[in-house]
Amino acid sequence: MPSPDHHAARVRLFRNETLERLTIMTPRTFALFWSLALPAIAWAGWGAVSGLTGMALVAGGLGLWTLFEYAMHRYLFHLRSDLPPVRALIFLMHGNHHDDPGDPLRGLMPLPASLPIAGLVWLTLYLLAGAAGTWIFSGFIAGYVLYDVVHFACHQWDMGGPLGTMLKRHHMRHHFVDHDRNFAITAIWWDRVFGSQITTLRGTSAKRAQRPSGSAKS
Repeated sequence: MPSPDHHAARVRLFRNETLERLTIMTPRTFALFWSLALPAIAWAGWGAVSGLTGMALVAGGLGLWTLFEYAMHRYLFHLRSDLPPVRALIFLMHGNHHDDPGDPLRGLMPLPASLPIAGLVWLTLYLLAGAAGTWIFSGFIAGYVLYDVVHFACHQWDMGGPLGTMLKRHHMRHHFVDHDRNFAITAIWWDRVFGSQITTLRGTSAKRAQRPSGSAKS
C-alpha cells in the first residue's frame, strides 16, 4: 500500500496524522471493499421484488445516481461562499483536488466520507419504498462506484477508444479550461441538458480553487 508520503506534492488537509490518513484511499482498498459490498447490498434486497421489477429499480437507481453526481459536483463541490468555515469545508471535500488533480490517493472518495452518505441514501430509499428501496440503492451505489472508477481513470490512466477519450477529454476540460462547466463525470449528457457544457476552448480560463487560510486542521 502506498504511504501518505507517496505523492510528494500532496496537499495537506489536517495537521493530525490520523485524520490526514483518513483522507486518502488506495485503489486496492477501494476495489476490495466495493467488490464485497456491492454483492452484499444485492443480497440484502434479494426476494423483495420480482427479478424484472428488481432490474427496473436498479436501472432507476442508476439514473438517480447520474443526477445526484451532477448536482453534487455542480452545487455542492463548487459552492461559493464568503463564510470561512464553508470555504474550508468545500476545500476539504473538493477544492484540494483542483489544487492537485494528479494525486493518486485522493482520486477516490475515502470510506469515512462515502459510507455515511451511502447509509443516509439507503435509509431514505428504504423509508420511501420499503424493501424495494434496497434495489434502487443497489443501482445508485453501483453508479457511484462506476463514477469513482471513471474519475480515477481520467486522472491516472491512458484512456483509449472513443468512449474513454470522450470521457477523459470532458473531465480534463473541467479542470484545465473552465472549473465552472463540464460537471458530469460519467453521464456527460447532463452538461448539455443543463447548459453547462464547454463548447469552445477560446475565451475561457481555468479558475484555480482557492485554498482557505488555515485549511489544514488539527
